[in-house]
Amino acid sequence: MAIKERIGVVVSDKMDKTVVVAVSNRVPHKKYGKIVGQTRRYKAHDEENACHVGDRVRIRESRPLSRTKRWAVTDVLVAANRP
Repeated sequence: MAIKERIGVVVSDKMDKTVVVAVSNRVPHKKYGKIVGQTRRYKAHDEENACHVGDRVRIRESRPLSRTKRWAVTDVLVAANRP
């Protein structure tokens, strides 16, 4: 089975070694066929606390690290503008 990967934007970095990543997806509605946007929020492990709000990151599936955390940040693709 392949390891799942997602690309999303960090929306929260307030927890220690954990970030919340919002992954957006556009899919057709089952009945009407209109393209609608869906956003799913994943809690991901960030060992070095390197990610900040607004960063575009790649996450991959991992073993369960806590009750809700099953993803890990692999790399930061685009860092957010910070002063």
